[in-house]
Amino acid sequence: MTGSEELTESEKTADSAEQVLLRTEGHAAFLTLNRPRALNALTHAMVRRIDEALTAWEHDPAVRTVVITGAGERGLCAGGDIRAIYEDARAGSEEPTAASASASADFWRDEYRLNARIARYPKPYVAVMDGIVMGGGVGVSAHGDVRVVTERSRIAMPETGIGFVPDVGGTYLLALAPGELGTHLALTGAQVGSADALLCGLADHFVPHDDLPRFLGELAARPVWDALKEYVRQPPPGELAGQRRWIDACYAADTVEEIVARLRGHGARAAEAAAETLATKSPTALKVTLTALRGAPGLGPLERVLEQEYRVSCAALSSYDLVEGIRAQVIDKDRSPRWKPATLAEVTGADVARHFGTPPAGGELHLATTPQEVAW
Repeated sequence: MTGSEELTESEKTADSAEQVLLRTEGHAAFLTLNRPRALNALTHAMVRRIDEALTAWEHDPAVRTVVITGAGERGLCAGGDIRAIYEDARAGSEEPTAASASASADFWRDEYRLNARIARYPKPYVAVMDGIVMGGGVGVSAHGDVRVVTERSRIAMPETGIGFVPDVGGTYLLALAPGELGTHLALTGAQVGSADALLCGLADHFVPHDDLPRFLGELAARPVWDALKEYVRQPPPGELAGQRRWIDACYAADTVEEIVARLRGHGARAAEAAAETLATKSPTALKVTLTALRGAPGLGPLERVLEQEYRVSCAALSSYDLVEGIRAQVIDKDRSPRWKPATLAEVTGADVARHFGTPPAGGELHLATTPQEVAW
């Protein structure tokens, strides 16, 4: 999901060289996502440019560290270009058989390949997760070797709020979170700060925002592990550690309906608030998300989970809820989506199963699982 604003014509037509800035300094190579008015939302051209840069730097002996940052003051990246996905989803809902061959499916194919590549990149990949990091922004950061958060970090996978399902390896990452924290974040789309991101395994180190320029400057001359020693600090207190009791108890249920019932019956004010949040999300997306999240550990490595996410994402392109969710949150901004089906009870097993059982029209996503096989 993205918080993109209306763009000027020049911004809409800017090529990938302007949207992803590349530079090298000393032994470090820097990627800067450069669509600040759109909260650095990813386009297909940007994904391809990042991939090309990673190829060049992988084979450049002078480059020892790769760093990704976001332009502007608001954050690293708020996700994919949601307006483009909206137009694609509208076409897909009207002509379901063509949905998986759409531009969005092509974008996701390359994006998920990039996510897998980042996870296996042979050189240290440093992600500066300052400010807003959501959806696709998590995909280009949280699979890296060194994931740095600041006191400004706000990290989330908010897909259920637009009738979608966490992707870009999000179900893999959240399934690895302690207890049921990942289930809570996946279903509610809640934003977390630095301490909670560290607790959930979405980040590794806290560096104060004001220290980032000096830290990044050090990377040009020193190995990242040496530079980190001088800048890593303790983050401000988080919230989730103190909420583990009700989160683990409520979200351990086997169905979304039972999760909601446990949240409403627990007694904790935060649990009731979570139940109210779930009531605003797409019922279908909630059930598909829980199924995907619970199934992720059994699939094996990240690549297998991304393959499942690709199938689920392509299926969502032909759904009513994705179009309606984006309309309500991004296009008309009335914040009042009218989901179909409207309730959890109306979402059938077949509604959920179609997201996992129908191969994409453009073919499955087949990802290599060893560094020797990775050659994009």
